[in-house]
Amino acid sequence: MREKLTALFGDLLEKITENDLKKKVLDILEYAAIEGNWKPDELENIPFTLLTDTKGINLIEHTKVVTYGALGIAHAMEKNYSVIPIAINNDWLIAGGILHDVGKFIEIKKVKNGNYIKSKRGKLLRHPISGAIIAAKFGLPEEIQNIIASHAKEGEGRPQRIETVLIHQADFATFNPLKMLEKGLIIEDGE
Repeated sequence: MREKLTALFGDLLEKITENDLKKKVLDILEYAAIEGNWKPDELENIPFTLLTDTKGINLIEHTKVVTYGALGIAHAMEKNYSVIPIAINNDWLIAGGILHDVGKFIEIKKVKNGNYIKSKRGKLLRHPISGAIIAAKFGLPEEIQNIIASHAKEGEGRPQRIETVLIHQADFATFNPLKMLEKGLIIEDGE
C-alpha cells in the first residue's frame, strides 16, 4: 500500500520540506486506506464524492487538484501582493491538501455490485471529522487538523487557518461545477 501511495502522491510529498511531516502524511494515508479495506489497485477508482456524478474523477485526482489549486492561489498571492498580510505555511498547506479528504477512505465503501456507498462509519462521522481524528492520532499539528476538520461545511463560521481557507476554496472550485452541471446551471460553449 505504501509503495502505491508514494507513487500516487510522490510529486506533492517531495514539496514538503519537513521530513517528519512528510512521513506522517504518508503514514496517515496508508493507515486510512488500510482501515477502509482498500487494496492498492482500488485507490484510483474511489469516487471523490457520493453527492454528484463525478464524471470519472477519482479521489486521488481530486486530492491532487485541490492541493495544486491551493498552492497556485498561495503562490499567486506571494508573487503579486506587495504585502502578504497573513503568512502561509506551504508545508502545512500541502500536507492539509493531501489529507483534506483522507477520511473518505473510511467514509466510502465499495459494495459487491461495484457501486460505492457511504459506510456505517461515514454515516456516523463525516470525512472532515474522521480525517482530523486520524491526523490527531498520528500527532499532526493542530493547524493541519484545522485544515482537515474545517475544509467543508463543518468549518463554516469557525476560526480557520489561511491554509484552510485556500484548501476550502480549491475544494469547492472542483466540486461546485459538477454539481452545477448536474442541475443544468453550467453554461457551456455553443449555448
